[in-house]
Amino acid sequence: MGRTRLFALFSLLTLTGFITTLDNTVINVALPTVQRELSLTVPDLEWVAASYVLSFGALLLPGGRLTDLFGRRSVLAAGILVFTAASAAAALADSGGMLIAARTVQGVGAAMVIPASLAVIAVDLPARLRATAVGLWTAALAVALALGPVVGGFVTQRWGWGWVFALNVPFGLIALLLMPAVPGRSAPRRGGLDLPGVLLSVLALYLLTYGLVRGQEHGFGTAPVPLCLGVSAVAACVFVVVEARTARPLVELRLLRDRFLTGGIAAQVLWGIGVNGVFFFTALYLQRVLGFSPTGAGLAFLPLAGALLLGTPVAERAARALGAHVSIAGGLCLVAVGLLYVSGAGARAGFWDLQPGLLLIGWGSAFTTPLTVRCLAQVPETGMGMATGLVSAAREVSGVFGVVLVGVVLTRRESSELRSGTDPRDAFLEGYDLGLRLAACCVLAGAFVTLVTLRRRGRHRRVVARSRSRIPLVMK
Repeated sequence: MGRTRLFALFSLLTLTGFITTLDNTVINVALPTVQRELSLTVPDLEWVAASYVLSFGALLLPGGRLTDLFGRRSVLAAGILVFTAASAAAALADSGGMLIAARTVQGVGAAMVIPASLAVIAVDLPARLRATAVGLWTAALAVALALGPVVGGFVTQRWGWGWVFALNVPFGLIALLLMPAVPGRSAPRRGGLDLPGVLLSVLALYLLTYGLVRGQEHGFGTAPVPLCLGVSAVAACVFVVVEARTARPLVELRLLRDRFLTGGIAAQVLWGIGVNGVFFFTALYLQRVLGFSPTGAGLAFLPLAGALLLGTPVAERAARALGAHVSIAGGLCLVAVGLLYVSGAGARAGFWDLQPGLLLIGWGSAFTTPLTVRCLAQVPETGMGMATGLVSAAREVSGVFGVVLVGVVLTRRESSELRSGTDPRDAFLEGYDLGLRLAACCVLAGAFVTLVTLRRRGRHRRVVARSRSRIPLVMK
């Protein structure tokens, strides 16, 4: 693979990761303007915000399976096309229903793009370049999460809310022009799509995501949250039974018997809980407590993304020297320390006061980049889409669950402080500190899981060398 083609492929993967992640948060700042101009009710506005996340998270498993059936290049191109067309429709929406529908279709496209792009990194890139691709891809996700409120606020103020979505169109067209850089070979077709499995997985993941999002906003005892979570649990149990009996499963359950895969997913979920709590609630802390503008709050996270990108090459060397299970666990411990540092910054912190903690989070996250080397090293190429869909779905749910878990702790502590007469800003700060300390505990639990489940027998250098030839990392 020549340098020009490699550069085009790296650009494509980074670009797709950036735009699909940006849409998680870019609309939030623009919501008041959208509500006013389209005359939306509060429930309509909630669906505008949540519809993308719901369809994205619910369809990642089918997106991964389609990658196995029809090939990485085909599914990636189709996903980019769907995402770009839906972005154009969202930009032109003149009603709440049209905007919600377009956002939902955006999520469908993203659910095809992410597993396919990760499978391209895992299979089509030379082994020596996978760590670089992973570092760029992960940094793109971090920058997208950080810049979402900045981009949304700037574009809405200067040009109008429709341009929040219209900006995806040229990026999507560029990505389509770069598609020839993806190798044409693809995984062989095996059977068909497991429609009962698709329906059950979509139902379980959709209701779980919706229940968590709505429960965080309105309370977990509020209808229909308990019903959604209960039906989701039942659908998940039926899904397992169906997948165990079908000849063409959406997810081959034998994959879950591999402790490296299950342990890696568990560690990634625990990491995601902590890091997503940082991005979501620290942005609120910066604005509500410290008085940052939305732009300033987003820019505060850029050093974190830079540390993540710069730390990735060091993480590869640390994994070879110490063993990946040790280096990953050490990285998770650094993330936990960073969370504790940020949680104790207080009400008078400035931009530079926060950076040591945020840099520790970014640097520690970089050291988790060999995670999927352990997680997916035993997955055959023909099942790579299935595996990356599973990992991506776990990552997406962990993001929602992280916001919910930290949010529940924060709001309950904040409400308790308010009832006792505490100033509203100090009450929020008390809840925020407690929520981030809980997130730090989750990340530390992830470090323990990593040490227990991802350790291999024998000399780690020999194992790492063998696994590096197979697969790289997935992270948010």
